[in-house]
Amino acid sequence: MAPPSEAFSQVTRSTVKDAMDRPKIVIVGAGFGGLAAARKLVGEPVDVLLIDNRNYHLFTPLLYQVATALLNPSDIAYPLRARFRRARNVRFHQTQVKGVEFGDRVVRTSARERIPFDYLILASGGAGDYFGNEELRATTLGLKTLEDALRLRNHVLAALELASRESDDEERRRLLTFVVVGGGPTGVEYAGALSELLRLVLGRDYPELRPGSVRVLLVEGRDRLLEALPEHLGRYAERTLQRLGVEVRRNVLLEDATNAAARLSDGDEIATRTVVWTAGVRPQVPAVDRDVVRSRSRRLVVNDRLRIPGAHGVFAIGDVASIRNRDGEIPMLSAPAMQAGRYVARAILHDVKVGGKARGGVTRFRYVNKGVMATIGRHAAVGRIGRFTFTGFFGWFMWLVVHLYYIVGFRNRFAVFALWGWNYFRRDRPIRIIAPAHLDPLIGRLGGDTADPFSDQLR
Repeated sequence: MAPPSEAFSQVTRSTVKDAMDRPKIVIVGAGFGGLAAARKLVGEPVDVLLIDNRNYHLFTPLLYQVATALLNPSDIAYPLRARFRRARNVRFHQTQVKGVEFGDRVVRTSARERIPFDYLILASGGAGDYFGNEELRATTLGLKTLEDALRLRNHVLAALELASRESDDEERRRLLTFVVVGGGPTGVEYAGALSELLRLVLGRDYPELRPGSVRVLLVEGRDRLLEALPEHLGRYAERTLQRLGVEVRRNVLLEDATNAAARLSDGDEIATRTVVWTAGVRPQVPAVDRDVVRSRSRRLVVNDRLRIPGAHGVFAIGDVASIRNRDGEIPMLSAPAMQAGRYVARAILHDVKVGGKARGGVTRFRYVNKGVMATIGRHAAVGRIGRFTFTGFFGWFMWLVVHLYYIVGFRNRFAVFALWGWNYFRRDRPIRIIAPAHLDPLIGRLGGDTADPFSDQLR
């Protein structure tokens, strides 16, 4: 494969002169925003290089189902090279972006490459936010990446195996106690799915363990769950979780965690081997060669056309961009990221087609809130679309339809639908395998390891 600095000249079958004349667009990050921008630019008179430290697009809303043994990792991940194999003007490069030089208009990578650009779209996504308590990163289990989900699945299943042969009652209780921190959609969905998994296997796959011996706690620092949704939906979610056997603690923070206990802000100390962190998200932003304005959430402040002020041809979208509307800062969700990705692609094409005479596109970016949804368990979900809210079976059915629609790839949609059907009719989560993996040296050279490439930029 040609070096990325030469890749732009090979993305079409045009002449070398034509390739040199075409604007060069670099997209950093292949999440929802970056993928949406790249798809919008397919077949257009530009050359696109999509960069990510992993070679797949991850459908993060279903990560918790990988972590709870319902889906395979491949069901929610789609290879980026396969997605763009027919796109002559789009190429993919797997590496970590370490920095951006706005002045020289180049992107620096972990392989010491310097990739030039005419336009740059920063869509590098987010990572878990520990609110200044970085010690929790080492003592809790996250749920932001595919590696996190697999580690969490292995951990929970290993806890059950150890508990099944443990003779000490205190240690068995510790192994069968699971603390989930964060009452947002991820925490609520994971707590509900974990409780369903444990109720399914205890007493059946593990006859040594009584179904009532397990304890799942959901800890939320605010006064209600699902703060992005109306209050009555948060109350419904709490009641549903309690029916599933989940103990909900509101107005309580996690202050400390070890491999044997979790200490809460109300003074309670929970003996547990498992603490799952879903409480916050922070932006992952590569180093830049000049001062840029950041919001209180550490996101890059952009103007109403999603450009970074003072950086010609540079856009920021998704979790890294602070976009304001009348309700405040647009949340770190997939829907606004996809809308922003498509908008930025249109804005760049407008620049290209009018020769740069009307920069930024015709109109400013306007986020259309299409709603927020969360599933809690079998036949139970909550959601809001516009002024309408829904719960129960209808909400659960709507959640299924929406998520199937947005999964990338027909094979993935079919596999997810089949596994959902198997679980629904057979009440069986089939992916209950413990499969630890170790980092291969060649993967490390690609920049595809599990370390956070930007963690040192935001501390």
